[in-house]
Amino acid sequence: MGDVTRFDAVAEHERTRAALRAVVLRLVRLLGDVPDLEAASGVPVWTVGDVGAHLAGVHFAYSAGFTEGAVEWDALLPAGGGSFSERIAAVNATSIGLFGGEERTCIGEFIAERSEMFLRVTEGLPPDTPVDAPWLGLKPSLTLAAATGLMLSETLVHGLDIARGAGLPWTIGPDEASLVLGQSMPTMMPLGLDAEKARGVSLAFDLVIKGGPRLAVVVENGAATVTRDAPPRAYDCRITAEPVAFLLVSFRRMPVWKAITYGRMRAGGRRPWLAMRLGKLIDSP
Repeated sequence: MGDVTRFDAVAEHERTRAALRAVVLRLVRLLGDVPDLEAASGVPVWTVGDVGAHLAGVHFAYSAGFTEGAVEWDALLPAGGGSFSERIAAVNATSIGLFGGEERTCIGEFIAERSEMFLRVTEGLPPDTPVDAPWLGLKPSLTLAAATGLMLSETLVHGLDIARGAGLPWTIGPDEASLVLGQSMPTMMPLGLDAEKARGVSLAFDLVIKGGPRLAVVVENGAATVTRDAPPRAYDCRITAEPVAFLLVSFRRMPVWKAITYGRMRAGGRRPWLAMRLGKLIDSP
């Protein structure tokens, strides 16, 4: 079965907080260097400015639950709750309209302010502190660890989208990617499961991130669970991947064939051909 990576939840959460603070500073510098906010970004139909506005919305949403009155999420989300994809699409559409025209030149300052506010008011709180996230359809909440990991993932990945559109450099380090995968994937992968495609499916994946977390991804009866440090069990397929490659493939920023061709991801175990099914069963965030 191989060794299982053990982790200290508190220490990893603190590293994630430090990484978020550092990546936001890099993002602010990147936004300040963007020559044209109307240029196409790495996200189809979104401009560089749209991606920046979306990121501002992300940092506002996560900090709002700790710093001010309740947001009227019912007015922003699809009637009846909607699917995971519908909720995300609705909030994304709202977020890019938060800043317009000349206001977009101040997006970096806003993100820095809201991110620092989030980090300040959550300092010293346990990683399992509840954080409301109605846009994800979670009842009652995320953990603080997952929320911090999600903020880091959004900043890293959308920083790449902005850089690609602006023709500027942007790096995602393996330690940063590993923190995202360990902190946020156990929450986000089950949420992104396509229940229709998963109907009648029974599969277990051993996801081994080099130098990072090891996750047991189990799809059973139209639901998924993702567990760190899972007890030994039989798996249908083992996926071994470099952290940055798996992050980019998960967010559809790198085609899986490219990660495989360059030796950054490989499948093994009893039924290695099932590795391709994981990406078809779980939508990107």
